[in-house]
Amino acid sequence: MPARGHSTAIYYMLQAGEHSHWHRVHDAAEVWHHYVGAPLALHRSEDGVKSETVILGTDLAKGERPQAIVPANWWQAAETLGDFTLVGCTVAPGFEFSSFEMAPPGWKPLAG
Repeated sequence: MPARGHSTAIYYMLQAGEHSHWHRVHDAAEVWHHYVGAPLALHRSEDGVKSETVILGTDLAKGERPQAIVPANWWQAAETLGDFTLVGCTVAPGFEFSSFEMAPPGWKPLAG
């Protein structure tokens, strides 16, 4: 069996009306990077009860951040706040499907 990579990286675009479903990676942290387009709402929850939202974007004066971390085993979901957003995610140690969990349809943290 090959050794697990130190990190993996992907990029993708969310268009108006699209969102990533709630999910988590049990044993790896994920760093989200904003590349271009509208700001992105990155929702995250440590315990599946309370949640917080970090806005990724380029307008630092408005409190947007160009990147944010989702710690290992935290729930996360994202949505563009405009026509489109191009983002990237770096996972360390490298992403493996065996440690990925997708929430059931319609699930979200209880409060937030």
